[in-house]
Amino acid sequence: MSLELWGVFLLASIALSLTPGPNALLVLDHGARYGLRRAGFTALGSVLAMLAMVAASLAGLGALMLASETLFAAVKWLGAAYLVWLGLRLWRAPGFAGGQMPDHAARPITRRRAFVQGAAVMLSNPKTLLFFTTFLPQFLRPDAPLLAQFIVLGLTLALVELGVELVLAGAAGRLAPSLVRHGRIFNRITGGAFVGIGAMVAASGRASA
Repeated sequence: MSLELWGVFLLASIALSLTPGPNALLVLDHGARYGLRRAGFTALGSVLAMLAMVAASLAGLGALMLASETLFAAVKWLGAAYLVWLGLRLWRAPGFAGGQMPDHAARPITRRRAFVQGAAVMLSNPKTLLFFTTFLPQFLRPDAPLLAQFIVLGLTLALVELGVELVLAGAAGRLAPSLVRHGRIFNRITGGAFVGIGAMVAASGRASA
């Protein structure tokens, strides 16, 4: 892969990571509630799940899903249901208790749970896998070793995504005092967004992937 082609891919990866999505919302929520350290595990789970999806798409799972209506529908509905469930939980959650700053030690999320939630939200949208299936080949050269190209593309995507999510988590932590005053509104905005994204996943079809 030439340096010029990699530069184009890097810019495309940054644009992709900056596009609002469920993982960005989850990292913002965890950053505001639990601080950067815990949200870092959320971001790590998201990134490792994304790498797994990249590997799966390159291994041909994406092509299989494009060919199988039943498989795509099953993954789509499971993912949509998880996003809606998470959104409803956020919607019903109270604001920060007593109007105080979030106490990260009072009821902290475990590192494992933060990691699992980050991974689950990334895996909940099958269109991400289908996107990688159509996006990545644009930057591959058939006359060059494919494995080396896969590694470069995957690591570039992962590092960009991790950096963007950590920035979001850090920014959310600094905004926590404002979120304390409007905790219930924040919950309903993020919860409603998750429900909306879940509904869009459920309504999506293979042709638009």
